[in-house]
Amino acid sequence: MEHNQQSLRAVALICSLKPSPAESSSALMAEHVFENLRAHGVDCEQVRCVDYDIAPGVEADMGGGDQWPQIREKILAADILVLSSPIWLGHPASVTQRVLERLDAELSNTDEQERPVMVGKVALVAVVGNEDGAHKVVADLFQALNDVGYSIPAQGCTYWNGPAMESGDYKDLDEVPEQVASTTAAAARNAAHLARALKQAQYPSYQ
Repeated sequence: MEHNQQSLRAVALICSLKPSPAESSSALMAEHVFENLRAHGVDCEQVRCVDYDIAPGVEADMGGGDQWPQIREKILAADILVLSSPIWLGHPASVTQRVLERLDAELSNTDEQERPVMVGKVALVAVVGNEDGAHKVVADLFQALNDVGYSIPAQGCTYWNGPAMESGDYKDLDEVPEQVASTTAAAARNAAHLARALKQAQYPSYQ
């Protein structure tokens, strides 16, 4: 970490359909993002969303055993959100959509300047899949995250797609392709830079 840099926190929401401790390409991709974020002085934590009972809905707390509030606390405490999703049938995983729907509640959760609380926070997207479609999934997630209030850094995504009609998986690679590794590094570097800039100069008041 460079001297005099303000410390940052990142949380990765792993939207794999596989509960812990199953191996997950989405979790591995997020960890590769974290390796780069840590090099920029960012504290990192992963959350495997299917390990929690996340109720359907668009409220911060749906009650009745809903465990989203536990995840929400981690999100609110973080400067950077990494949303890591697999592609299924050409779309983000259903878990990813559930997360976005729950984040919708934050539009009405504002600070003393009437800004939605996610304004001033940064989001990265990581996508893995065995078919084409990463650009579409990234675009869908970027739009939703930006609507909620997150800022997207320059080149703020990383992804890997295996060849069509084959069964290879990111977690089974002997080595991460150089182009993927450099893309991951750039996304993390830009996210840390933007998050620090926003901590020093928040967006104007909405009042």
